[in-house]
Amino acid sequence: MSRKVVRTSKFRHVFGQALKADQCYDDIRISQMTWDSNFCSVNPKFVAMIVDASGGGAFMVLPLSKTGRIDMSYPTVCGHTGPVLDIEFCPHNDNIIASGSEDCSVMIWEIPDSGLTTSLTDPVVKLDGHSKRVGILSWHPTAHNVLMSAGCDNVVILWNVARGEAVVRIDSVHTDMIYSACWNRDGSRILTSCKDKTMRVLDPRKGTVLIEKEKPHEGSRPIRAVFVADGKILSTGFSRMSERQVALWDPNNFKEPLTLQELDTSSGVLLPFYDPDTGVVYLCGKGDSSIRYFEVTDEAPYVHYLSMYSSKESQKGMGYMPKRGLEVNKCEIARFYKLHERKCEPIVMTVPRKSDLFQEDLYPDTVGPEPSAEADEWFQGKDAPPILISLKDGFATTTKAKEFKVHKSLLKTTTASAGSQQDNSGEVQSLRKEVKDLKAALEELTKRSPS
Repeated sequence: MSRKVVRTSKFRHVFGQALKADQCYDDIRISQMTWDSNFCSVNPKFVAMIVDASGGGAFMVLPLSKTGRIDMSYPTVCGHTGPVLDIEFCPHNDNIIASGSEDCSVMIWEIPDSGLTTSLTDPVVKLDGHSKRVGILSWHPTAHNVLMSAGCDNVVILWNVARGEAVVRIDSVHTDMIYSACWNRDGSRILTSCKDKTMRVLDPRKGTVLIEKEKPHEGSRPIRAVFVADGKILSTGFSRMSERQVALWDPNNFKEPLTLQELDTSSGVLLPFYDPDTGVVYLCGKGDSSIRYFEVTDEAPYVHYLSMYSSKESQKGMGYMPKRGLEVNKCEIARFYKLHERKCEPIVMTVPRKSDLFQEDLYPDTVGPEPSAEADEWFQGKDAPPILISLKDGFATTTKAKEFKVHKSLLKTTTASAGSQQDNSGEVQSLRKEVKDLKAALEELTKRSPS
């Protein structure tokens, strides 16, 4: 009788753990919008969450250390006139964040190092080009100041953010709503999934379809897709019977999936987070209370189920910390920021190891914050692999204070430039003082008047 041999993997015993209540961010009214984006973005300095806002749209940016109860009056970023649908921090500058909204615009914001002291209403750059709401944003992984946005007008736009201009507009490819859009590791390809049940790999500069796959999943509910190792593609979707599925594809042979596994019958869209350093993919269902994780390898069945982190509360959204923000001496291989209705809870994924020395096999050199090409170079055809860093001594500095520059000649196209903000601040201060004095005078009068 042959004994079944268990596949050896250093990630077989990875376990998830929620941090204690005092390390959560409490009393935050998370947005109620029904939209399948992450609603949260994090980096080693800040955590940002889309929040409920009456009239217009807002999101909150907190320094990571500001845990505990967040005051109702805490300032937000509230320049959009419609609900915010997606936010993403720039991978090359921890103080820059992009937001896309139902008001059809994309805005770029600069957050001061210490966090916000007053609400931000004027973006550094406003990018107008979509005719319907903008629901997907993704920064280029290696080129500085290149941003991709996808809207409900079925258009993908690649922006040169520093110039405030739309350089590539892909408007004749998608025939229906775009469900997801992401880059490969060096940003030389874009992968999209669409309501027309087609998954496409595009050349970003030409805007042409290189390969496409019709009906990667038979069901009609949203499909998500990400690039994994060696150019392969991992997709999540639904079967005809509305069962949730995960599949792995080889773009060189798109006819059949390398593997297709049914998971369960929940209705929430599965958001995949892939870690190229470990080959582990985490699937977080919107509205689920669990995170499943799998290891993607070269041997059949290619996508190996590892385990599941379960909790009582369902997740409204999920942020994923870049590798350089993890605690390597605790063997932390991923950290999620789970959004509940009224709070944000960090969840740490750990490989159990006895030693607290640096584990080289868990932490190969990983993507650092330095861009390897400037926007203009990239649009002219330069592909550059990411610049890697070692996490051996813990990555000490967050991003270089690479100043976010808006070209002076383009001040007309940018609604608020860094220059004009400084001039206004004096006026604003004097106006605030005037308002304060008027309020004091009013109170004085009401006290005097006999009731």
